[in-house]
Amino acid sequence: MAFNHKHLIDITEYSADDIMTILETATRFKEVNERRIKQVPTLKGVTVVNMFNEPSTRTRSSFEIAEKRLSANSLNFGGSSTSTVKGESLVDTVETLCSYKIDMIIVRDKHAGVPRKIADVSGVHVIDAGDGKHQHPTQALLDLYSIWERKGDLNGLKVGVVGDIGHSRVCGSLIPALKIMGCEVTVIAPPTLMPARPDILGADHVTSNLDEALPELDVVYMLRIQRERLEGAPYPSLREYNLLYGLTQEREHLMKPDALICHPGPINRGVELDSYMADHPKRSIILDQVYAGILTRMAALYLLLGGSEDGITA
Repeated sequence: MAFNHKHLIDITEYSADDIMTILETATRFKEVNERRIKQVPTLKGVTVVNMFNEPSTRTRSSFEIAEKRLSANSLNFGGSSTSTVKGESLVDTVETLCSYKIDMIIVRDKHAGVPRKIADVSGVHVIDAGDGKHQHPTQALLDLYSIWERKGDLNGLKVGVVGDIGHSRVCGSLIPALKIMGCEVTVIAPPTLMPARPDILGADHVTSNLDEALPELDVVYMLRIQRERLEGAPYPSLREYNLLYGLTQEREHLMKPDALICHPGPINRGVELDSYMADHPKRSIILDQVYAGILTRMAALYLLLGGSEDGITA
């Protein structure tokens, strides 16, 4: 299985074959996660540092579970206890961590570009777990996996991404990843939540009318609205946002019979989605996405770190 990447920082550095290798490897780890004993010795002896300089629940916890299930040694680092809070530079902090002879750093940071800088100065494997408004590649991979598992193929699917396009790092990885896999992408948002140049993201279509777009979509990906941004200039109120851009039970008749609903979480119920749509037994794959986070992160760790083949089936 050829996989020639050292880092997972920018999804555009990955080809369709690379992404399929990750998705297919994630499928192999699904069997591991359904056993009573959910641990394999694949990365035994490998040391991974989780450097989360920004709060995270889903991403951090799924990386930690993925590491444990692969038998990697983990060091959790970040938050208010870090040396950077005391004035140490990022480079000095990374060099200190690397003195422990670690193998990988998984980094989340509020500043765009930090994972690349860490890769440049550390010499170890780096995974971007979200940097500023830039990228979040493992989120894109778990989204692709969830859609691929339900639809059987990604090529030719029509996917709509709805919401705060301008401030979303999810979009920064998801839209390019969908395009790499042959999807047709429409971005849907009020003009105030759209970037100045939405074409740079690579979407095929741009619209501010959700109701017109819905009938064509195979997948409706609802972005989380960050409430602090809506209670001000970008949009008059959460209620008005919900009326125009919320995926509600009243809008279901506009959707294809087999259209899927995705959301990166956490959901603002009553804003992006009502509970009927968020919990829809046939359409919503939101909990599938959460589970896929463990599978795809296990796959990324395994492929980047050159894990033991025997370890998958042990």
